Amino acid sequence: MNELSHLDDQGRTRMVDVGDKPVSDRRAVAEAVLVTGTDVMAAVREGRTPKGNVFETARLAGIMAAKRTPELIPLCHVLPLDHVSVDFEARDDSIRIVSTVAARGSTGVEMEALTAAAVAGLTLYDMLKALSRSMVLSQVRLLAKSGGRHGDYRATDGDAS
Repeated sequence: MNELSHLDDQGRTRMVDVGDKPVSDRRAVAEAVLVTGTDVMAAVREGRTPKGNVFETARLAGIMAAKRTPELIPLCHVLPLDHVSVDFEARDDSIRIVSTVAARGSTGVEMEALTAAAVAGLTLYDMLKALSRSMVLSQVRLLAKSGGRHGDYRATDGDAS
């Protein structure tokens, strides 16, 4: 990769022209982990959270965020998304968030998947902060992607559902 794709020949920022790229099925899976501590997770499991069902609210926030990624991340293309899902794995002291995004388009959906996972994690933080302010949102990363010119990618140390 010799050429910087988001800079023109004078070093100015530009949006990449994807008009000549073929349309293909695109899919991306991302994750984030909210480390909550065991006391917060006990409250989540027992339904003792002050703001109600934290998972459904965070799921909706993540889906909405994926759909609005171009408004949040400069130079992202507007894409008609075919599918967005946000799922949760409750652990002893944390919540793993996994987002999956799919579209048919000429550019990938990695940023949409990452944005969905991150915003779902931030929403969980917001809904649980009355129980603890020492939570940490971490490990926001791409687990897998398929489609496009660069082909498939799978993180070597993660579960790409």
